[in-house]
Amino acid sequence: MSSTAPLLSAFPLFMRTSGRVALVVGNGAEAVNKARLLLASDVAIRLVADAPEGDLAALVAANAGRFTHVADRFHSAHLDGIAFAYAASGEEAADIAVVAAARAAGVPVNAVDRPELCDFYTPALVNRAPVAVAIGTEGAGPVLGQTIRAEIERMLAPNLGRLADMARLYRKAAEALVPRGEPRRRFWRAFFSGEVAADVARGELPLARRAATRLLKTHETRRGHVALVGAGPGAADLLTLRAQRLLLEADVIVHDALVGGDVIALGRRDAERIAVGKRKGAHSASQDEINAILVRLGREGKRVVRLKGGDPMTFGRAFEELEALRGAGISFEIVPGVTSASAAAADMALPMTLRGVASSIVFTTGHDLKGGAIPDWAGLALKGATVGLYMGRSVATTVAERLIGLGLSPKTPVAIIENASLIRRRILSGTLGQLSVSSALDGLDGPTLVFIGKACAKADLAQAIPLSTLRAAKPGRAALESAA
Repeated sequence: MSSTAPLLSAFPLFMRTSGRVALVVGNGAEAVNKARLLLASDVAIRLVADAPEGDLAALVAANAGRFTHVADRFHSAHLDGIAFAYAASGEEAADIAVVAAARAAGVPVNAVDRPELCDFYTPALVNRAPVAVAIGTEGAGPVLGQTIRAEIERMLAPNLGRLADMARLYRKAAEALVPRGEPRRRFWRAFFSGEVAADVARGELPLARRAATRLLKTHETRRGHVALVGAGPGAADLLTLRAQRLLLEADVIVHDALVGGDVIALGRRDAERIAVGKRKGAHSASQDEINAILVRLGREGKRVVRLKGGDPMTFGRAFEELEALRGAGISFEIVPGVTSASAAAADMALPMTLRGVASSIVFTTGHDLKGGAIPDWAGLALKGATVGLYMGRSVATTVAERLIGLGLSPKTPVAIIENASLIRRRILSGTLGQLSVSSALDGLDGPTLVFIGKACAKADLAQAIPLSTLRAAKPGRAALESAA
């Protein structure tokens, strides 16, 4: 069989380490790094070093049962009984001598940072024992390997090893009770992506065992599950690890209009995507219709991720969806996301609380200021709280006018951000008085958040567009862009 794929010059494999000994020769940073890596396995370590110093000495002392220290210069007798060896002296001549002796003794050897001398390469390792992911670059790019490792670390649940251990306990029972072929594959897919996995992820091991036993008894009936997942303010790399994992497991992704395509793309390629987004003046699905979609998918046995912008429990109408799922007897979970105010404050280095300036925060949509009643949060604003006004574009002027009318100084600082967390974000700044007479927000069409309060004066607004330059223009987007 021919193939156009490039050929590896190093074949990846996993070597058993139980009851075996690895040799490390050296006394510097290279030796420390390899010794630490070896401690992730159960291999015994023979360290050849004159007198361990610094970090290496501390590592040996803290793991005395794992190390055999040989206070000597290296010679070939140190290779007796060794499974594999590291030449980690940091000195070329010394490392070459270790490599030559190891090869003469038939012991695979790695010379640290000298790929041309290596019989094997040490991969970047993602450890979820008994699950392990090794990333190799054949010695060409160790930093690249570490970068890839960081991405995989984000994708894999920290307690994945516990789930693998539990699977090992149930393997014989599954072989006895679940027919071979597709039924067994369905069982294990449900095991690794259903209630069992969710319970293990929460650390609820007794619940996970009960769910696994129940799955054995009812493996032919797949139970649906809905995860309400916070997609964050927009940037894909602000998603939580749990959100990423659930996206990769989902059969269906039900998403809002404001959730970016790069976030939705993190799901499985074969997952169904259903857009139920709401934009001002253009609702594609009512809340009742969204509820019905989630219930239907759950009853069909689907694994569903309901992606909601920001945090699902902050202005996300999640409770209505949870009530529908509860009423239908469909299991669910909630995965928090970075709420927009936190992302916006980070973009502007804005301290939402600040000792001696602001000791409390209010998150509001401001729509309750349109009537005659004065909401409780307005009183907090008058007392110095920082106000984060969500969906602020349509109500900012009204809120500013009402707060000024209630006695808040027109000179109170304000900071406004469109598309928080994204490269295309835009920041405006000024005072409450300028906001009350300005139509500057008319030129913003992305998600907009307005901060009001003295703490705004401490934000990094060097690149902000001043509201004072826009007051006379009554601008649309073109005026905003020219001001920027």
